[in-house]
Amino acid sequence: MTQLGPGLDLSTKRTRKWEFLDEMRRVVPWPRLIALIEPHYPKGKTGRPPFPIATMLQIRFMQQWFGRSDPAMEEALYDVPLYREFAGLGEGMTRLPDESTIPRFRHLLEMHGLAAQMLTPQTKTSD
Repeated sequence: MTQLGPGLDLSTKRTRKWEFLDEMRRVVPWPRLIALIEPHYPKGKTGRPPFPIATMLQIRFMQQWFGRSDPAMEEALYDVPLYREFAGLGEGMTRLPDESTIPRFRHLLEMHGLAAQMLTPQTKTSD
């Protein structure tokens, strides 16, 4: 196995996956979806603080878009810097969502019927 030489910046290539996630960052109504989930999301009064809703929602979407199981998504978060960046898991993070945290979020969406509500189009009202 050959190693990459020093000075090779792999972050400069805009891959199809990078372009896709960049587009999704712009077109998905993240604030509306976060507001929909927030009343049902744990507040983290005891134990480890929960990950931000935006992070978990973006991970859930990536699972759907790229066909990843819970364990595969956890592994991808460790392996793929682009996934961590999209989910807002920057360099300062001391932990990543694991294969038990990821399905808990999915179950929360299912339990409250939020996934179906997310797909309901919002109509704009004129003033």
